[in-house]
Amino acid sequence: MTGESVLLTDDSDGVRTLTLNRPHRKNAIDPALWTALRDALTEAAHEHAVRALVLTGAGGAFCSGADLTSAATDARHPLEKLRDLNEVALLLHELPVPTVAKVTGVAVGAGWNLALGCDLVVATPETRFSQIFTRRGLSPDCGGTWLLPRLVGLQQAKRLALLAETIDAEEARSLGLVTWVVDAEKIDAYVAELAARLAAGPPVALAQTKALLHENPVRSLRDALCAEARAQAVNFATTDVAEAYAAFAEKREPHFTGRWYRQPPSEDTSCAKQ
Repeated sequence: MTGESVLLTDDSDGVRTLTLNRPHRKNAIDPALWTALRDALTEAAHEHAVRALVLTGAGGAFCSGADLTSAATDARHPLEKLRDLNEVALLLHELPVPTVAKVTGVAVGAGWNLALGCDLVVATPETRFSQIFTRRGLSPDCGGTWLLPRLVGLQQAKRLALLAETIDAEEARSLGLVTWVVDAEKIDAYVAELAARLAAGPPVALAQTKALLHENPVRSLRDALCAEARAQAVNFATTDVAEAYAAFAEKREPHFTGRWYRQPPSEDTSCAKQ
């Protein structure tokens, strides 16, 4: 992509980084960026070479939410606009590879909910978060009403959504909304090392684990155990389990590919989606 693109894509050793690139608006998302995000996430879900995904923002901010100024020139019905937003939220949540939000500056409204839709969140001490919707006469979107109660419980979710308070990174971490807080000068290296670790993991097992964790809040223990058993059967059908045992015996790091054990080794079959 060119430097003028609203979404920048970078690939490095199995890690795809998507950078929201509207720094003049603190990466507020307009219709073009929603479309670019939808297309990029769809592509990442179907590319075997992508083993982990990092979502971040350009210019020292993560995302200041949906760009409300674009509404003046967008004649579509609000329901049609929200379909684009909802599709992005679902694609991010259901992406079969691990996702990391690298959050600097502000993460507000739909921007914060995009970060919460990632599997892991890394922020700097200076980062500020807000479910700003009610200050704009709106209610939360981009999955916020589903994500927040599951992450912080109903009472704290109500506090954040109803009062639209701004909280700092340490409070967000204490609530379970940020995984790590890392100094600004160290966050790039920290996220790069974290994403590399995820990309080196067993892609099928990681996809299965992510799906199980997402689905388990609505399952009974019996249902969860049955789902885990089915997932393990899928995992044992890859060469990664044997590779893990061999690497342990040989005192070396394993090389995971996600290859089905019956496929010829000559084929490029590393796959994160099952």
